[in-house]
Amino acid sequence: MANETQIKSGGQISGSVLFYSKPEPLSPDLHKGLGVKRMDGPFGFARTGHAVPLAVTEFSMAALTSPIIFVGEDKTPLAVMGLNADENIFLRDDGLFEAGIYVPAYIRRYPFVFANDDAAQQSILCIDRNAEFIVEGGDLAFFNDDNSPTEYTQNCIEFCNNYEVERQKTMNFVALLKELDLFEVKTATHTQVNEDGSMGEPQIVAEYFGVSETKLNALAPDKLAELRDSGALTQIYAHLISLFGWDRLIALQIYRNSELLAAQ
Repeated sequence: MANETQIKSGGQISGSVLFYSKPEPLSPDLHKGLGVKRMDGPFGFARTGHAVPLAVTEFSMAALTSPIIFVGEDKTPLAVMGLNADENIFLRDDGLFEAGIYVPAYIRRYPFVFANDDAAQQSILCIDRNAEFIVEGGDLAFFNDDNSPTEYTQNCIEFCNNYEVERQKTMNFVALLKELDLFEVKTATHTQVNEDGSMGEPQIVAEYFGVSETKLNALAPDKLAELRDSGALTQIYAHLISLFGWDRLIALQIYRNSELLAAQ
């Protein structure tokens, strides 16, 4: 499976990955003495993440707080965390998420990410050197005095390895939905109430790919049984249920806008 980034000849890293502005292969030569400092609000970097990649095994948990959509030719699943580009509506000013919001593993693994090393034919652990909480003499060091990875770094490597396994499961899940031709274009809309109490014209909030309930219900019984037995059917229903979350997001955005107007 291809990673999100690649290390080309000469050590340069290619690929654009949400939140990561300066990924570097983690090594004692470059990062000895560096570590992560503890912060009360460590998620400030995710402020621009209005739509965040999601693994299929996270669907059931994420569905409680975010619409789950599929985008692009690859039908990448995303948790929608805001209606405006580069605005995560669930993230507070202090760098913490609102209580009860599910935080995707994609966010929780930051500042670590794997990259494919073309020359060595292996995956290399990288960090975003621009992460604000990576500092000299941090509370959680990357390396021991003998240049071996600390327990903290080993735990992060394990988390990233597990994340890659989940990414492969997600790719297989999407491939299955494509094979069964279950995707359709969907829209989320909002109808504003005019000052006189009448209803305005519906406005399109978002356009995306989602599972068609009509196509799903038309599947042959053996195909439905296959989806059920593999666990895919549970995740499909989680996705469909999550789409009711558009109304919540819209209501939150309207409330946020009214707060900003009142503060002016």
